[in-house]
Amino acid sequence: MTTFVELLLGGLSMGSVYALIALGFVVIFKATEVVNFAHASLLLAGGYVTAVLHDDIGFWPALGVGIAGAAVVGSAVEYTVMRRYRGADHSVLAIVTIGVDILLTTELTRRIGTDVLALGDPWGDKLLTVGDITIAQTRVAAFVAAALLITVFLLAFRYTTWGVSMRAAAENPQTAALMGVRLGRVSLSAWAVAGSLAAVAALFLTVFPTPGLERATSLAALKAFPAAILGGLDSTTGALAGGLIVGVTESFATGYQSDLTFLGRGFGDLAPYLVMVAVLLIRPAGLFGTKELARV
Repeated sequence: MTTFVELLLGGLSMGSVYALIALGFVVIFKATEVVNFAHASLLLAGGYVTAVLHDDIGFWPALGVGIAGAAVVGSAVEYTVMRRYRGADHSVLAIVTIGVDILLTTELTRRIGTDVLALGDPWGDKLLTVGDITIAQTRVAAFVAAALLITVFLLAFRYTTWGVSMRAAAENPQTAALMGVRLGRVSLSAWAVAGSLAAVAALFLTVFPTPGLERATSLAALKAFPAAILGGLDSTTGALAGGLIVGVTESFATGYQSDLTFLGRGFGDLAPYLVMVAVLLIRPAGLFGTKELARV
């Protein structure tokens, strides 16, 4: 029972981090109807800036610069690349984001090389023990930070002018533009928010028990993609639910790997994608996605 609870708590913690990444996918999709495959490079950029600066200016200032840096990179991609293709087919724009991801990831991995970079977090390898249950403090911090950020985002999305503009643009961009909503500004802010959330996620993906930031860290963003898809790519609530589902699924599949040897090695990495496929077979739009009806 103790193992079950520890795996559940660890899964919820990592699931909340995946939810942050998935929320970035959803924000950009709602603003532009484009699936952003460059999200992994935004995550790597934010983590890299934090790792490089923490020795010189301290952890918290470095984290702030890393978050701002990822937001700037996201905004720059939107302004210099994506805006030039406005009006193009969405599938073409998705392919463009793949090209952007290759360029950014190649440069960042060249800078990182074979090193494993520490981000200088204050939790280290400390553990929190309650009764027979032991969990890393980094996991607790990840859950608390993700919960706060997601709550702030949802409140802003619901009650602020930015949120109203975002929802209007997602609902009907042509009408929103006629009503005075500046679609370019909405798109720019969406990329900036997505970059900021990715930078925070990069922190908790690279702290204990993970050794640090490395070239393969950006692949973690791919685990959040099933979360965004199975939750519904146009649903902020779905991103949260999808992230938690993926996190718990991965945690249990990895934790009970010894009992699932008949499924082969690495089943924990594959399990989230299997859950995504199973959900899509039943609900093609995802758990909370909007169903589109077409009359012919």
